[in-house]
Amino acid sequence: MERLQKVIAHAGVASRREAEKMIQAGRVKVNGEVVRELGTKVTQTDQIEVDQIPIYKEEPVTFLFNKPDGVVSTVSDDKGRKTVLDYFKSVKQRIYPIGRLDYHTTGILLLTNDGELANGLMHPSSEVEKVYVAKVEGIPTDSDLEPLRRGVKIDGRKTSPAKVNLLKNKAATKNATVQITIHEGRNRQVRKMFEAIGLPVKRLARTRYAFLTTEYLAPGEFRPLVKKEIDALKRLTK
Repeated sequence: MERLQKVIAHAGVASRREAEKMIQAGRVKVNGEVVRELGTKVTQTDQIEVDQIPIYKEEPVTFLFNKPDGVVSTVSDDKGRKTVLDYFKSVKQRIYPIGRLDYHTTGILLLTNDGELANGLMHPSSEVEKVYVAKVEGIPTDSDLEPLRRGVKIDGRKTSPAKVNLLKNKAATKNATVQITIHEGRNRQVRKMFEAIGLPVKRLARTRYAFLTTEYLAPGEFRPLVKKEIDALKRLTK
C-alpha cells in the first residue's frame, strides 16, 4: 500500500504538497468516496479521482541497477552530484530507489515506481538478505569477525547477527576481503559494523539482493526485472 498523496504526485497531477492540499479540500475520491485524511493508504487496484477525473497510474516497473562508485542513491542532489536517475533518462516512469547505497558503495540497487513492492522490501519484517563484499584495512582472523556474527552496537543500537566469511587475507598489503550478509538496512550499516571491530572499510560492494545479482551488468548498466523475479520478490514481503 502507498500513501494517497504520493500516488497523486507520481501520476504527475501535482507535487506531493499540493496533493495534500487537494485531499484536505475534498477534491480527491477513492473508490467513489471523498477522502480528506492525510496518510490514507491505497493499493494499485483502488480507483482514484482528482476533481472527478480519474488519475493515470503508471504501469509498475522495477529495474536492477549496478551502481557505480561516486553516485548518490537519490532522485536529486543539492550538491550537484551524479544521481542514480542520471542513468535512467530513457525511462519514462517516475522511478526511485528501494533503499540506498552510500556514495562510494557499488553494486545492486533496485529502482521502481511500485510503492507497495518498495515498502514491503524495506519493511524490517521482510528480512531480505543483502550480501556485501568488503575490502578492509587489517589482517583479521576468522575469530576476529565473531562479534559481527553475534551483533555489534552502532549508533546506540545492536545489529542483528550477520553471516560473515573471511575470503582473503593479504599480508603484503595488510588488507582483507570479507563477505557479510545482513537483512537490515540502517544508514552506512556495513561500514559502521566493521569500524566497530577496528576494521575500516576501504571498498564495499553489494553483490546480492535476495536472489538477484549484477551478473552480465557492467557498472552503470541496468535491466528490467521480469514478472517471475518481481513475483518472487513480492513473496518475500508476505
